[in-house]
Amino acid sequence: MRLIYVTSTLPYGKKEAFVIPEVRELLQRGHEVLVVPAHPRGEILHGDAKPLLPGTVYEPLVSGRVFRAAARMALAHPRGVASALGLLLRSRSPGVLLRNLAAFPKALWLSDLIRRRDAEHVHAHWATVPATMALVAGKVSGVHWSFTAHRFDIAEDNLLGEKVRGASFVRAISRRGAREIQEITGFCAAQVIHMGVELPPRPARRPGPPDRALVAANLLEVKGHVHLLRALRILRDRGVGVWLDVAGDGPLLGELAGEVRRLRLEDRVAFLGLVSHGRLLERMRGGAWGMFVLPSIVTPGGEQEGIPVSLVEAMGCGVPVIATATGGIPELLEGVDGALLVPPEDPEALADAMERLLREPGRAERLAAAGRRRVEECFSVRSTVDTLEKLFGEHGRRASR
Repeated sequence: MRLIYVTSTLPYGKKEAFVIPEVRELLQRGHEVLVVPAHPRGEILHGDAKPLLPGTVYEPLVSGRVFRAAARMALAHPRGVASALGLLLRSRSPGVLLRNLAAFPKALWLSDLIRRRDAEHVHAHWATVPATMALVAGKVSGVHWSFTAHRFDIAEDNLLGEKVRGASFVRAISRRGAREIQEITGFCAAQVIHMGVELPPRPARRPGPPDRALVAANLLEVKGHVHLLRALRILRDRGVGVWLDVAGDGPLLGELAGEVRRLRLEDRVAFLGLVSHGRLLERMRGGAWGMFVLPSIVTPGGEQEGIPVSLVEAMGCGVPVIATATGGIPELLEGVDGALLVPPEDPEALADAMERLLREPGRAERLAAAGRRRVEECFSVRSTVDTLEKLFGEHGRRASR
């Protein structure tokens, strides 16, 4: 099939690496996949994103080509364009409306691209501006479209009801996300299709050093890094040696570095900065760490995790994981024998779980094996794309305008 994937910035920038395995699997199966970032910005930071470049259409959100294509589509399809604009005007707040209107010309440009490339289906990642572009382009071009809703983009409610009604199908990456879509829109419409990861071969596992832990996540409040640092201090006070590598960057870097100094953990915490997706996977597969810890929380504003792909990837690589019972994480760890799922914002519980893994290597091995099985059964990119491929095929015809 000839597919268009609308992303936020991928393959540019540091985010959305979790979409790469999905696109690559579709390409390997012989589909044509054109990647269209809504607002391309930043460098290509993930090496495994580079193979997507030949199939990427780089076009800024605002450019002469965008406005010329938008004008052509407005002249050719005035009623469809007017109807699409009318939908955007229903945005629930001035801020959401401004973001949608800013993307409107590029959405019309996307309609023109669909026509020129004879695309059969458009799929957007994120229920925000990427799905707005797909909504408008579908309305104007008549092509079938769909979108994946992740986590914060559901709560933002950017024309979510209009998008659910207009899409061929809606994908949620967790059961919790599907319930939230239903609560907001009143429709029981989202299908739960997990984000899939590429599984490394299954040789005998190379256990990492048990006293070295990894957290790989953007430095954001919802990730709960500060509670992990406090757990590390508790372990130090107990005389337990655990060293932590922090992979990722973000707005809380200065604050977290200050917390490390306050807790006197400079000798136990290393900030690795942004590590490319491919390099991080390579090191996890190679046994660089003995445990992966993700101390996610629910923020005061209500933000919480979907199913963190970094956690799925660690499990797929055979690394024992410790996580908190927030968002969609319990769904990921269902059926994982001996899963270490602790309450959020509880450094003592985190410290206890880390010490348990350190002192019980047999438990770490069993947890690693159980986590790997869970990912093989429910979170492999092959099974994800099996489902998507079927849906794209069913909804690859043009709709009536």
